[in-house]
Amino acid sequence: MDFFNQTGKMAIGSRLRMLTDKITNDAALIFRMYGVDIRPKWFPVFFVLSRGEAKTITSIAREIGHSHPSVSNIVKEMGARGLVKEKKDKTDGRRNLIMLSAKGKKMSDIMAEQYPDVEAAVEQISRQTRNDLWRAIEEWEGLLAEKTLLERVKEAKREREGRDVAIVPYEPRYQTAFKMLNEEWITAHWQMEEPDHHALDHPQEHILDKGGHIFVALYKEEPVGVCALCKKDDPVHQYELAKLAVSPNTQGKGIGMLLCRTVIAKAKELGCKKIFLESNTLLRPAIQLYRKAGFKEVEIYHPSYERVNIQMELMLQ
Repeated sequence: MDFFNQTGKMAIGSRLRMLTDKITNDAALIFRMYGVDIRPKWFPVFFVLSRGEAKTITSIAREIGHSHPSVSNIVKEMGARGLVKEKKDKTDGRRNLIMLSAKGKKMSDIMAEQYPDVEAAVEQISRQTRNDLWRAIEEWEGLLAEKTLLERVKEAKREREGRDVAIVPYEPRYQTAFKMLNEEWITAHWQMEEPDHHALDHPQEHILDKGGHIFVALYKEEPVGVCALCKKDDPVHQYELAKLAVSPNTQGKGIGMLLCRTVIAKAKELGCKKIFLESNTLLRPAIQLYRKAGFKEVEIYHPSYERVNIQMELMLQ
C-alpha cells in the first residue's frame, strides 16, 4: 500500500490495526458461519472458560493479558447473552467465580468443530509467506516486555538530539550562561549563598585558577548546560563535581549525563582517586542522574552550602 510505503515503520500501529480489523471482521463472519453467537473480542475469555475451570476475573485477566476492567466488561456482555454464570468461591465467600453456563458449554462444543478449520487456514497462509508472523509476534511481545516502544523512541530521540550536542571547555564568553543556568535552579528553591556568588561571578579566579575545569554543553551551538570539576584544598575530598545545570528547555536529551561523564573522565585523567558532590534531595532528577553515573551516598562531611543535605562519592581507582 502506497501510504505505508510513504510513512515507513512509524505507522506500525496503524498497519497492525488495519490487519487486526480485517481479521476481526472475518472472525465475526466465521463465528456466524458455524452458528456461534459470540463477538470476536469475547473469544479469549470464552476459550479460557471452555476448559471447564471456574475462574475469577482477576485470574482470567492475568491469563489472557487483558486489564481487569476489560475482562469485567466482557463477562457482563457474555452474561447478558446467557453464556456465563457466577458462583461464590467455597474457599472464600468474598470472591465470585465465573464459569460457562449450559448455553455457553453447548456453544463451546460447536466451536470445537471450528478450531481445526481455522488452524488449517492460518497454516496455509503461513506456508505462502516467507516470514513466520506467529513467531515474529511472539518475539516482538518478548522484546516489548523488556523495553516498551515508548522507551525505545525516547532513546532514539535522545541519541538523535545528542548528535547536536557538543561538550566544550569553558571560555570567558560562556560566563553569563554559566551563571544564569545555575542561578535558575538554585533560586527556584533557595537563596544564593556566598560560595555561589564567588564561583558564578568569578569562575576564573575561584575554579579555573585553582586547578579546576568547567565544561559547557552546546546544543545547536547555543550554551544549554554547564558543569565544573573543582579542585579542593581538603584532605578528604580532592575534586568535586559542582555547578551542574541544564536549561529546562533542553532537559531530557541526556545532556546532564554527558556533562557528568565528561567531568568524571577529566578527573580520571588528572589521577583523581575519588570525586564527590553535594546536593539536596529536593532535586530528585539530579540525584537519580548521579546514582546512574555511579555516585553513592556518604555521610555528610563539612558541607559548603546551607542547602546541602546529601553528599555522594564516586571511586575512580
